[in-house]
Amino acid sequence: MKLLNRNICLTSKTALMVIAALLISTFVLAVSFNSIDNVEEVEPEPVIKQEAWIPTEEDIAYQDSMYAIIERTQQDVDTIKNAINGILYKLERLEYPNGTYDSVRYVKGGKIDKRRN
Repeated sequence: MKLLNRNICLTSKTALMVIAALLISTFVLAVSFNSIDNVEEVEPEPVIKQEAWIPTEEDIAYQDSMYAIIERTQQDVDTIKNAINGILYKLERLEYPNGTYDSVRYVKGGKIDKRRN
């Protein structure tokens, strides 16, 4: 590009720094002028005093029943988990009708058990 009969390189460090400085200063000026015009006085909203919720007997009974359902569900999940662990143990230790078994030498609490869990 020739400007005043002089070659200007727009990819030099100096030219890029000048362009970046112009863009940033333009952005800062635009934001500052915009924020000056939009200043409005806002009245704070009145504070509404709310009273604490006091549960009725029906609410307490409902919460108790939900807690009982959660407890039963947790017990069912624990029972199922124990049953699955027993099944996995039996699958890893295959027994044959003649009393022998083919096993990976699975011992509860052993090396394989710790790696599996």
